[in-house]
Amino acid sequence: MTHFTIDLSAITVLTDAQFDALCANNPDIKFERTPNGELVIMAPTGGETGKDNATLTADFVIWNRQTGLGVVFDSSTCFRLPGGGDRSPDVTWVEKARWEALPPDLRRKFPPICPDFVLELLSPSDNPQTIRAKMQEYLSCGAKLGWMLNPEEQQAEIYRPDQPVEVLDAPASLSGEPVLPGLVLQLGWLWEGAVK
Repeated sequence: MTHFTIDLSAITVLTDAQFDALCANNPDIKFERTPNGELVIMAPTGGETGKDNATLTADFVIWNRQTGLGVVFDSSTCFRLPGGGDRSPDVTWVEKARWEALPPDLRRKFPPICPDFVLELLSPSDNPQTIRAKMQEYLSCGAKLGWMLNPEEQQAEIYRPDQPVEVLDAPASLSGEPVLPGLVLQLGWLWEGAVK
């Protein structure tokens, strides 16, 4: 369940259209692209991570249905970030007016927008330093809030623009204020269910 990063710069630099075609021609493979143009082949998640991801996404969907403030996306959505990367965070949220400002044809493709909120759930095979770099990438592209959840270490890292990263040990909950008004994500289940 390892991710592979391939530097193609010695032979080519994939254009957006070429990256899109690569993804379309290989629908069973999940790709990302770094801002430097490196191709990242993402491994499928294991059972525990997939279960936890689904639970987290459901919590955001329920909150968003109640508030109607934006749009929630799962880990299969690839965003074309302003900084040049193509990324698929585990859970994302885009404020409603920003999403609706995108023309419908761009909404159907890899949306050229940075989510307002991103969540990355570390799986046992993830390299925390790599995910931390992705969190900084999201912030540099315009994300207003990011959470990196590490079940094995029982830690949550909170990312906000122009602020140091806040590290919390096994928090019972996280508040999404002010970016996600009214959202309080309960996390006790995640830490208790962590497989060590």
